[in-house]
Amino acid sequence: MPELPEVETTVRGLERFMLGERIARVQLNRPNLRRPFPPDLVQVMTGAVITGLSRRAKYGLIDIDRGQSMVFHLGMSGRWRIDPEEPDKHDHLIIETDDHQFALCDPRRFGSVDLLPSDALDKWPQFASLGPEPLGDGLSVEHLKTALKGKTQSIKLCLLDQRIIAGLGNIYVCEALWRSGIHPRKQGGKVTKPQLERLVPAIREVLETSIRDGGSTLRDYAQPDGELGYFATRFNVYDRTGEACHHKDGGTIKRIGQGGRSTWFCPKCQK
Repeated sequence: MPELPEVETTVRGLERFMLGERIARVQLNRPNLRRPFPPDLVQVMTGAVITGLSRRAKYGLIDIDRGQSMVFHLGMSGRWRIDPEEPDKHDHLIIETDDHQFALCDPRRFGSVDLLPSDALDKWPQFASLGPEPLGDGLSVEHLKTALKGKTQSIKLCLLDQRIIAGLGNIYVCEALWRSGIHPRKQGGKVTKPQLERLVPAIREVLETSIRDGGSTLRDYAQPDGELGYFATRFNVYDRTGEACHHKDGGTIKRIGQGGRSTWFCPKCQK
């Protein structure tokens, strides 16, 4: 599944071509993705001007001058294609502006598209309970200290809880815990303040590095212009079972299961 850096990269890529454009045509090639397309999507979007693009957690937002926002989730395999040379059978939503064509391609159809009033986004159920953005000012040592107080659940699963931090996924939690030297099985409530002081910048660093490098090269992810990112070559622990830790005095990377997901860590470096 595309994670926060992939979605951020997608939004930034779309912004270069979409912002300020008038939508000339909207075409739906099927009635639904994971759930039905909004019934008024074509009518509301056609003729509108795109006034802004942004991201909340793992959702992308396209604002139009009619006080509405189209919110998209890329699901497991979704991606936007800009000015594709040929149509794809998995292009389920086409948006044409005066200058460009944008195709939302989603082979597995686990993505979604919603249309919401822009001034009511914070009340949308999917957004209402979200924690602060990991790259925003809301993420701080004090926030985590308060949110983790008394937690007996592992810090790994706490960080995946979208109510604590919005948008963090498995890959980047593993990487941030390695960078901050925290064992993924440690109880959230027992993570010390010095560890949190390392964790907060580690979360930002791993996300910013991935965004700068264009997203990770997982199976189905591509930037809007089709270029694959290359952050996957920089992973320190993720999917490196049995390999040597990148720290000079590190150990061997191990994999364990937590909450139905795999966790990779260095048992020597992470305490």
